Amino acid sequence: MKHPLLPLSETMHYILLALREPLHGYAVMQQIEQMSNGTVILAAGTLYGALDNLNKHGWIEPDGQTGRRKVYKITDEGLAILKAEQQRLKHILSLYEKE
Repeated sequence: MKHPLLPLSETMHYILLALREPLHGYAVMQQIEQMSNGTVILAAGTLYGALDNLNKHGWIEPDGQTGRRKVYKITDEGLAILKAEQQRLKHILSLYEKE
């Protein structure tokens, strides 16, 4: 599966992982900070630019609203991208074990 956004950037990877459950933007930022043990802190502009890009590619989609906040969730295509990236990373990690 070759796509211009592959391999995923760290930011996009974390966003797709976070959106396995529907979340609004600020909750995505909090989830990523938690998942990364505080090593990845996204600025709002970075997050919303990435959300827009992922939405354009059909990897995430709007899933209603919470008040004024738009909620997003990962699509089946987005899940397939995550699975492909997981396999790619597993392969790379396996190369470390061959030393």
